[in-house]
Amino acid sequence: MPLVTTTEMFKKAYEGGYAIGAFNVNNMEIIQGITRAAKKLNAPVILQCSAGARKYASHGYLVAMVKAAAEETGLPIALHLDHGPDFETCKACIDGGFTSVMIDGSHLPYEENVALTKQVVEYAHAHGVVVEGELGTLAGVEDDVVVEEGHESYTKPEQVEDFVTRTGVDSLAIAIGTSHGAYKFKPGQKPQLRFDILEEVEKRLPGFPIVLHGASSVNQDDIKTINEFGGEMPDAIGIPEDMLRKASSMAVCKINVDSDIRIAMTAALRKHFSENPKHFDPRQYLTPARDAIEGVVSHKIETVLGCADKA
Repeated sequence: MPLVTTTEMFKKAYEGGYAIGAFNVNNMEIIQGITRAAKKLNAPVILQCSAGARKYASHGYLVAMVKAAAEETGLPIALHLDHGPDFETCKACIDGGFTSVMIDGSHLPYEENVALTKQVVEYAHAHGVVVEGELGTLAGVEDDVVVEEGHESYTKPEQVEDFVTRTGVDSLAIAIGTSHGAYKFKPGQKPQLRFDILEEVEKRLPGFPIVLHGASSVNQDDIKTINEFGGEMPDAIGIPEDMLRKASSMAVCKINVDSDIRIAMTAALRKHFSENPKHFDPRQYLTPARDAIEGVVSHKIETVLGCADKA
């Protein structure tokens, strides 16, 4: 099956009260782990690449591997650029086989964000590609996207209609209390999503697909495993999964997952090398890492996203 855009995915997700998982990919094993879980559960899926992933694996390799996954599984798979930093990067991905791009102008003054997003939308739509924009900023770190604590800002519901109308974006990432990276909250802090903002956005943009970034839950067992076998990861508190499930039953049609995959993969690798210190064949240690990714994605599809049997 050829790669698809997210248009039909999001339409069905909004109407069905579920969300599609957007999982960051960097190599073959991550792609295989994600798509094996999606195939097993007959779920649509978005595979997304950051600018950092394109530098690491190269654009051509990533596109070829994602296309191979779509052909092998027969699933509806969209290839998405995560946090496109500028028009040139988005254009390169549009020209190079991506079916969806995000232009992240959230750090810019409002009018500059509108102008940049509109520029990307006009080029993308002319080439059959859909666009995700962003209003509001999340705290945390993801590749080159860094927002210090205290400098994040919630999305202003009164801006969303103007932004969507003037830019023509196909989906909108909003900030309601999630954050990038694994270390989302200090000890004693209680994670809380601003459902009041989400509800107001939904009222102002009925039927329009909303996106949540920074939505990893952070499996404590994986953190313990990493630390047991020589890691030094501090306690990490992620977004409670019941909150994410509630969001996906509302206007949220796309939930991004990255840190959970990285942590599970690292835990599997550390455990394997501790138990098998003489192994040097990558197939020996990457197999349990791939299996761990499949387990994480299966759990997300069934427990958080609700998109099993929706392909």
